[in-house]
Amino acid sequence: MLLTWRRWRTGRPFWGGLAAVVAGAEICAIPLAPLKIMLQQGIAGVPSVLMGLVMILMGLSAWFAPHYRGLAGVLTVLCAAAALVMSNLGGFLIGTVIGILGGSMIFAWQPTEAAEPPSP
Repeated sequence: MLLTWRRWRTGRPFWGGLAAVVAGAEICAIPLAPLKIMLQQGIAGVPSVLMGLVMILMGLSAWFAPHYRGLAGVLTVLCAAAALVMSNLGGFLIGTVIGILGGSMIFAWQPTEAAEPPSP
């Protein structure tokens, strides 16, 4: 079981995807405050939720479709940078920084070649 998990995790950009999911959740969580605060914020919370959901989706696509890692990495970095301006300083800078790092890790990840079995 542990070996299967390790093989699955190393066969895709796991840590970059995890960082993208965490950053997206953090950016989404800020506008989803109690109802009284949400009503004062108005429509300004919609881009935050949408950008956070896109970042979560890109992190999940890095896990389950690692061949799209280039697109997922670039879109994660772009959403994280846009969240800096459009979403409460990108989740108070935490979401933006984690999102840029996660998107960079997704984009930079390369699959490893399977080791050839030693010849007898």
